[in-house]
This record gives sequence, structure tokens and C-alpha cells, in this order.
Amino acid sequence: MRLAPHLRRIGNDIVAVYLVDTDEGVTVIDAGLAGHWRELRAELSDLGRSVDDIRGVVLTHGDTDHLGFAERLRRDHGVPIYVHEADAARARGEVKADMSWGTMKLGATAGFFWYAMRKGGLRTTHLTEVVAVHDGQVLDLPGAPRVIAVPGHSAGSIAIHVPIADAVFVGDALTTRHVLTGQRGPQPAPFTDDPHQALASLRHLEDVQATWVLPGHGTPWSGGVAEAIRTIRTVASA
Repeated sequence: MRLAPHLRRIGNDIVAVYLVDTDEGVTVIDAGLAGHWRELRAELSDLGRSVDDIRGVVLTHGDTDHLGFAERLRRDHGVPIYVHEADAARARGEVKADMSWGTMKLGATAGFFWYAMRKGGLRTTHLTEVVAVHDGQVLDLPGAPRVIAVPGHSAGSIAIHVPIADAVFVGDALTTRHVLTGQRGPQPAPFTDDPHQALASLRHLEDVQATWVLPGHGTPWSGGVAEAIRTIRTVASA
């Protein structure tokens, strides 16, 4: 799916992966589920690209529904995988998350897990090697992605600002479609280690100038960063 010049999405509102396409090659943001591999190949073909044009994958955090095809790209194609140093062990499968599920509705929850299973969520391969990143770092990748630490969902959760795409990729720092309730619009994400810290970390995004706020789960938000944060804080205080 083409969202804007330089910006594509694969997957859907349940689990999403993003591609930043520039003259220098492609940067992939998150790696979804293992079964998104075919969609990745198809989207690259539509761009006139191939897997060989991917210069790196940047993970917003180390949860399995964001690792998907990352190790396959690293192992078979030599693509480096970038993750915050505080989530490196999580991405390697060395530690388990201590998360809060929050409110659930049967239909939405079942739909999420059914989709995840169909897309290979039960056969996720953890990473064996990662490139650790830190807050404020600008990566030498297409689009010059800048790392913004937003701990809370996990200790190493990051947002990634890519000016050429007019976008900030937020992973599970927030969601626009709650996978356990089906509720839509900007709101706190489920499966969060520390919900209070996650909400407080949104202040690190307040100065980001970007039209697109792109979560790992939910509809792409084109209403700007400030409005997304305002809405989330309203929801959280209700």
C-alpha cells in the first residue's frame, strides 16, 4: 500500500510493516510476522525493487509480532537488524516480556490471534545478531532515520523519525486500533510492560514534526503528532 512518496505499508491494521523507499535503497521499519515475507517481496516488486535493495531493518522493539522475517533477511541476505540496546536481549529471545494485557473483547482478541497464527506468529525466529542503537542516533540508512527512545511498552521501545517520509514510526508506543478490543483511534497500546511510563514517554515525541504517525497496529494516522498525543492523553484520563 502506497501511503505517500517514499512510504509504503504491508500487512494491515492488525499488524503492519513499513518501507521507506529512497534513491539510496529501502529501509524497513519492523518485520511483522513471518508470513508477511510474501507481501514484502510483492511490495518491493511493485516498487521495481528486490530484497537486495533493503539496506537495513529498524525494529521499534523486540516483541515477536515485530520480528517476523527479520532473521531471514539477516541470515539469508546479510541485512543488518537495528534494535535499541535495551531490547536486544528481548529480540534474541533471551528474556520474556512482563506485560499488561488490559481490557479485552472476545471477537477482537480472537481475530488478532487468528490472524497472527495464519501469518506464522507461532513460528517466529528470534534474532541471533543485532546492531544496537541508542536515543538520538541518526542511522546511516535510506531516509536517515532518527531514533527516539519511548520506553514503557518495553524498556527499549523506540520511535523512528524519517523526515523524507514526513513520518514517525511509533511501534507499540501507541496504537490506532486496539487489537484486544477493536477500539479505533489513537490510544495506549496493550501488552505494555509499564503503561504509566509509556504514557509519560509520549512527551519525547512532542517536538517531532511529521504528518504521519505510524503504529505497528492500527490505521495510519495522518493528523499529526500533536493531535495523536492529545487524543491518547484524553483517552487515558477518561
